Amino acid sequence: MDKTEIQARIEWTRKALDKAREGYIQLLDGNVASYSLGSRSVTRLDIDKLLAHIKALEKQLEELEAQLNGGKARKAVGAVLVDW
Repeated sequence: MDKTEIQARIEWTRKALDKAREGYIQLLDGNVASYSLGSRSVTRLDIDKLLAHIKALEKQLEELEAQLNGGKARKAVGAVLVDW
C-alpha cells in the first residue's frame, strides 16, 4: 500500500471516528434516542456497541499512522500451551 492510499484511509478513518464520537456524546446527553453511522444504527441500548466501534476505529487509525511513519502494521500473535 502506498503513502497516498494510507493517507486517504487515515482521513476517512478520522472522519468516521469524529462522527462516531459525536454520536456517542449525543447519546450520553440524551439528545437522541438513536444514531446512524453508515449502514449501522445504534439505539440507547447499544451504546456499548458504539463505544466498541470507536475503540476499533482508534486502533485502526493508530495502525495506519504507524504504517505512514515507516512502521509495520501490528500483527496478532498467539501461543497455545499444551500440557501433555
